[in-house]
Amino acid sequence: MSITISAIFEEGVLRPLQPLPLQEKQRVRITVDDAEDAVAATFGIIGWKGDAATVERIALDPEFGVDEAP
Repeated sequence: MSITISAIFEEGVLRPLQPLPLQEKQRVRITVDDAEDAVAATFGIIGWKGDAATVERIALDPEFGVDEAP
């Protein structure tokens, strides 16, 4: 199984922003990408005519996340 999640690094621990479909003590392999760098590097793909800072703010704002969609 492969999933991509968002997490925040706090007090030396990565904390997922949503529940994970994992068993207790299940071993996983983690690849860490800086979400802010990913947004800046790819914002042109969607045909965005504005600046990278605006699309980054929108992309990283939880209010606009898929969980909030109707």
